[in-house]
Amino acid sequence: MPLGWNSSNAVRLIALAAVLVLGAYWAGSRWGTRPPTSVAAIPTASQTPATSDLTPEEANNVKIYHEAAPAVANIVTRAVEYDFFFNVVPVEGAGSGFVIDPRGYILTNAHVVQGAQSIEVTLGDQSRYPAKLVGADPRNGIALLKIDPRGKNLVALPLADSRALRVGQRVLAIGNPFGFQSTLTTGVVSALGRTVQTSEQTFIDEAIQTDAAINRGNSGGPLLDSHGRVVGINTAIFAPTGTTAGIGFAIPIHAAKQIADDLIREGRVRRAYLGVDTTALFPGLAEALSLPVEEGLLIERVVPGSPAAQAGLRGGTLAVIAGMRRILVGGDVLVALDGQPIANQLDMNRLLNRKRPSDHVRLTIYRGRQKTDVEVTLGER
Repeated sequence: MPLGWNSSNAVRLIALAAVLVLGAYWAGSRWGTRPPTSVAAIPTASQTPATSDLTPEEANNVKIYHEAAPAVANIVTRAVEYDFFFNVVPVEGAGSGFVIDPRGYILTNAHVVQGAQSIEVTLGDQSRYPAKLVGADPRNGIALLKIDPRGKNLVALPLADSRALRVGQRVLAIGNPFGFQSTLTTGVVSALGRTVQTSEQTFIDEAIQTDAAINRGNSGGPLLDSHGRVVGINTAIFAPTGTTAGIGFAIPIHAAKQIADDLIREGRVRRAYLGVDTTALFPGLAEALSLPVEEGLLIERVVPGSPAAQAGLRGGTLAVIAGMRRILVGGDVLVALDGQPIANQLDMNRLLNRKRPSDHVRLTIYRGRQKTDVEVTLGER
């Protein structure tokens, strides 16, 4: 079910309880027998089937699979947990990923490798490598791994500009659902521009919605266009009943590439920073404070020396009790960033997530009952 609807930009917020991220986990007999992680019939370069008796679409699917499958990784993570009696319980997790650079860089989802004490990668040709975590961005659900190709010329998948996608385009997903390595499914782009919250701290901005079948273990695998270029990273499914409903979501690759570039160059993600502490307005609070708007972010505190402080934004000066919370009131109310409306903190996070440090933005605020625009140069955090 949707959390809400932002009519100004038609961004659907998908209910957290119904969204499943797609890693798969096994821990001894508690979770049952682990499915196979390889299948003998996986095609290799020397096993490419003839395409003379196929339709053009089938032939294209075969071609894309043959070229892309060697770069798709089966990722197995291992860690140790303790049960109620402090007995050691080995835990394994599994997911997918794909090579983006012949030097051995592999993109996947952050939750696939979260908490891992060791990571092993198996590529499409069944070659295995230990992997190290270069870095992760849990907010956006991205992680970057590095393997040593040991002189091997790795196949890296080409990346498309996912901003050029259109609803109705054919897409293909390759991954390792339930441990079945190098599984191909096909579908179309069902919708664009979704905002999907997958945990309290993680959301997918501008998510790609697809009906290509993706399941547990597909997480981190590539979503490809009909030219074999990566357009997204398969991440979650909408599953109100706990089973797939033909609604999957992928992180757009243009956003993931920016994060990967930061991690390769600097080992961290460069994130735009404003420097305010806020509280989301609601009608009762707005009425009690005699504010001219019912939606927006009430600025309680401006961090000294921050971009917000340098731009002259004002925080609250008077403490009041609203429900069970102590709120500082009297500050500016933030209602838009570059013309995009802000109703809550998720809106603010989503819009800042699209910006880079040193970007210039226009904030629309109410100071008292007067509406005004303020220019801000974003900092870095």
